[in-house]
Amino acid sequence: MTTLRLGDIAPDFTQESSVGPISFHQWLGDSWGILFSHPSDFTPVCTTELGATAKLADEFKKRNVKAIALSVDPVDSHLSWIKDINETQSTTVNFPILADADKKVSNLYDLIHPNASTTATVRSVFVIDPNKKIRLTLTYPASTGRNFDEILRVIDSLQLTEYHSVATPANWKDGDDVVIVPSITDPEVLKTKFPKGFKAIKPYLRLTPQPNK
Repeated sequence: MTTLRLGDIAPDFTQESSVGPISFHQWLGDSWGILFSHPSDFTPVCTTELGATAKLADEFKKRNVKAIALSVDPVDSHLSWIKDINETQSTTVNFPILADADKKVSNLYDLIHPNASTTATVRSVFVIDPNKKIRLTLTYPASTGRNFDEILRVIDSLQLTEYHSVATPANWKDGDDVVIVPSITDPEVLKTKFPKGFKAIKPYLRLTPQPNK
């Protein structure tokens, strides 16, 4: 089994889902995407996670991000579970849940870790850019729910750093100062790219206001 690494092309697949068959790359189109896996349907932590994702629909849309979940249970199970999620989390699930009963996608994305469980998928998250490249991977144990504020924060960082010559420091949040990448040293380029100026703490550590704010 090949381990997926940052910069790899996210494997394409066609699989059944709660909204019908999905061809993954075609479904993503020109959007960013998050693919996140769940150990199984009708489990408490997963129920809260899918509810949280549904409530963040506007935040994902603002960032041109499509969300898609996965569980190894079949479609009819997903449809019943969605009713429970909507009821208990006071929301409406508005994204597909892949029905990976044959574990095709789970195997492509290495989501079953035998030393944790031989049948249930781990809680993994993949952030995928419009070029279908994997830009982030996170894997949680089955007992720990994901922090969706952190997932949004990373997406904000990835989208910012994709188009501006900056990186984001520890605990950065949208609107905070950012770091100028060390490769830019020409004073004229610095003036052009960072008209708000910057503070040089060390030659390699230069803080500047977030360029797109």
